[in-house]
Amino acid sequence: MQSSAKKAALPALTLAALGVVFGDIGTSPLYALKESFHAAHGLGIQPENVLGILSIIFWCLTLIISIKYIAVVMRADNNGEGGIMALLALNLRKAKIPESKKIYLIAIGFIGASLFFGDGIITPAISVLSAVEGLSIATNVLDPFIVPIAIAIVVTLFIMQKHGTAFVGKFFGPITLIWFLSLGVLGIASIIQTPIVLGMFSPHWAIQFIYTHPVMSFFIMGAVVLTVTGGEALYADMGHFGRFPIRLAWFSIVLPCLLLNYAGQGALLLRNPSAIENPFYLLVPSWALYPMIVLATMAAVIASQAVISGVFSLARQAIQLGYLPRLTIKHTSESEEGQIYVPFLNWLLLAAIIILILIFQNSSNLASAYGLAVTLTMLCDTILVAVFIYSAWKWSLPKVLLLIIPFFIIDIILVSATSLKMFSGGWVPLLIGAIAVTILMTWKRGREITFARLEHDTLPLDLFVKSIGNEVHWVSGDAVFLTGTPNVVPHAMLHNIKHNKVLHERNILVTVVVQDVPYVPQEERVAVEKLADHFYRIKIYYGFKDEPNVPKALNQAYEQLELEYDLMQISFFISRDRIIATVGQGMRPWREKLFISMQRNTSPVSDFYQIPTNRVVELGSQIEI
Repeated sequence: MQSSAKKAALPALTLAALGVVFGDIGTSPLYALKESFHAAHGLGIQPENVLGILSIIFWCLTLIISIKYIAVVMRADNNGEGGIMALLALNLRKAKIPESKKIYLIAIGFIGASLFFGDGIITPAISVLSAVEGLSIATNVLDPFIVPIAIAIVVTLFIMQKHGTAFVGKFFGPITLIWFLSLGVLGIASIIQTPIVLGMFSPHWAIQFIYTHPVMSFFIMGAVVLTVTGGEALYADMGHFGRFPIRLAWFSIVLPCLLLNYAGQGALLLRNPSAIENPFYLLVPSWALYPMIVLATMAAVIASQAVISGVFSLARQAIQLGYLPRLTIKHTSESEEGQIYVPFLNWLLLAAIIILILIFQNSSNLASAYGLAVTLTMLCDTILVAVFIYSAWKWSLPKVLLLIIPFFIIDIILVSATSLKMFSGGWVPLLIGAIAVTILMTWKRGREITFARLEHDTLPLDLFVKSIGNEVHWVSGDAVFLTGTPNVVPHAMLHNIKHNKVLHERNILVTVVVQDVPYVPQEERVAVEKLADHFYRIKIYYGFKDEPNVPKALNQAYEQLELEYDLMQISFFISRDRIIATVGQGMRPWREKLFISMQRNTSPVSDFYQIPTNRVVELGSQIEI
């Protein structure tokens, strides 16, 4: 029964995966082949050159997407979840690496995740611009309006984020299916006229082209990489759909349609070399041009939506794992936990995308900034997967190297080729990534220093509990103290005694622990411990994709303790720490100031943990770092 139910759901999952997973890579035909010849700097459009570049595109899609990501990387899942943060968490849990060495793994994961933020800014800009540029093929009259139209579409997309993707998401799959089928049909119509282009599937043409134009091939790889952007998305969205629907969609629909379209564009160039101006739209019959522009724009919006949702999800995982400060996160769907909206990131992304469009003006200029972040993220994936295979799968080192070295060489070639774009725009995603990784590392290090200072400066909890005498006035009710250091007395409790001269009948220390797994089973959610007659310690466990809800978890803990749970009789005491930078050990002064700024602008604990604000008491404390 269960197996038949899964089979029945497979078509729906495969269709949904089309709309979410393949949006980025699916819009590459809009600009990839054109940029490949642009990168060639005057390379003639002869059959051997066209077939050579098409062959390189085919083998890059085969080696990087079909083999590396689909066949290998997607097997490295963290309880079904994928993505570089999930892979990092998986390695930190399974790799037998000394604590002092784990910082290198964390750095690689942070760099890859940070560059994904850079990709999240460039993808919507280049996808929407390249789609709207089809208007210039239809008529030159609309040329001055291309940039304003692209900005209007992007602004509308980001304004709609707060309403969620549940409604729009229903249309993502069917529209993307129509898009891919259109790519395939256009390609077939052109291939029939010039079937010689099918020679692209032979590695002979790629090898001959590289041998004949070794330097030119290196430059062209910086543009060919545009055809494989979206590989990380395949892996990151694995948890939503599972391996098999993604693999089925790739091999049955996406890959064939992409290859047919690239071949069709190549066939068009063989017939009409001047079509290099825009080989995608010039492939479209004149009667279908405007409908195709609309369809391409919708596909670009879907691709942008997938990347934006990925950025939101990645940010939430980083927050849960303690690598980012708390941000306001809103859930836009009652049934789908993964559909979230992060207001701060939403408006930050929108502002950055508008600035990029205004600076670069067209997709060709933006292509100069695109690729370097993607290839560096792919390189980080390769390194982390190699560590995972060696440590978790227990492969021998020679066997691991035999598998990984070919991928590593390809990644290095692509990184080297795209690094040539550094001064023509490639610095943009690197700058964004550098800012993001600085924020991640600073927050992580600052929290470590803060917790160490708290444990050093406060009383051990066990000693405090034993020393409490009858001189303390006990009042009715329950006091819940949220603390990140469960073995010492929370500052909020000390301040409550100091200022109010009372303790409650039940004092419950609650520590939220985020484990490096996506989800924690409900039966393993809480661990309770009675310290004394008036004191309890509760640990609440979540995965990095779980939705924290402290009152709900507390109800479960009360059931285990056989206590009556009444939320209106519970006061949540939260210490609002004021961090002060000091000269001496710790971080550099500018990083301390950055950490303090982030700490002051975190969203309230009560909002993040879904605690009713009318049950919260905040008590200030001062910590020197």
